[in-house]
Amino acid sequence: MYVCICRRITDKQIEALCKDGVTSLADVRARLGVANNCGRCGQHAREVVKQFTSQTRFVNAATA
Repeated sequence: MYVCICRRITDKQIEALCKDGVTSLADVRARLGVANNCGRCGQHAREVVKQFTSQTRFVNAATA
């Protein structure tokens, strides 16, 4: 699903960055340019990062 229409960025692209260690909207913005134009996607992009990082913590805790 598209998160940022201005830059044509999808949730899968943001998740891929999170897999590489990105943990904040600032990092996503620096790498993909999310929320640099109109800014409407910022909250949604932040939620994608938050959901991915919380799932990763849960999985890592289960395997520890």
